[in-house]
Amino acid sequence: MADNILTYLSNLEQNNNREWFHAHKAEYQDAVAQFEGLIEGLMLELGKDDSRILQFKPGELTFKIMRDTRFSHDKSPYNPAFRCHISPGGKLPVPVGDFLFISPGGRSFLGGGLFADMFKDATKMVRDYISTHTEEFTDILEEPQFKESFKVEGSSLKNVPKGYDPGNPMADYLKFKSWYIEDHFEDALLDDTDAFIEYAVKRFRMLRPFNQYLNEALRGFQMPVR
Repeated sequence: MADNILTYLSNLEQNNNREWFHAHKAEYQDAVAQFEGLIEGLMLELGKDDSRILQFKPGELTFKIMRDTRFSHDKSPYNPAFRCHISPGGKLPVPVGDFLFISPGGRSFLGGGLFADMFKDATKMVRDYISTHTEEFTDILEEPQFKESFKVEGSSLKNVPKGYDPGNPMADYLKFKSWYIEDHFEDALLDDTDAFIEYAVKRFRMLRPFNQYLNEALRGFQMPVR
């Protein structure tokens, strides 16, 4: 059961300050341990499809709960959500993999695709691939089970960028700067860990053709050096 995760995140959201956070460090550590246990369960199942993800420890695939407030109007120090990205590259955004976001109040989701829109090279590579592999992308999006279950989202331009055919059947997706799916689920699904893992793995496998398509598009992409 992941009740400790949701309870902790809900309390943190209502007490988003450093004093409360440090006073409840034990609850934080318990929730983190529970989250990493959930990740491990997912990895063991997903690793049957791609053993490369098993090279990582669950904690290496999670994101910090502390927020960078330097350029934000919201100065609350913590993001009341637990996040992880499971892929052969670990938690790096490329190659794209399986994303889990847990936040109380029905805001949790399973995800896939490219969430980062700040890498211009990655955006161009995906646009180029969509423009030249349009039929393959159409087949993925129009597959009945996929179409019924998911919707591709992403930050988008108003018009098809220069150099791409506005008449392309996938023209709307050529406007995108990122391509991802958020498959939301209710808090109650986390009440039974085994049932949740079974559900999540099934949904992640349904997302697999979408992720594989993007990873083909991003073949050879190098993360910018800081």
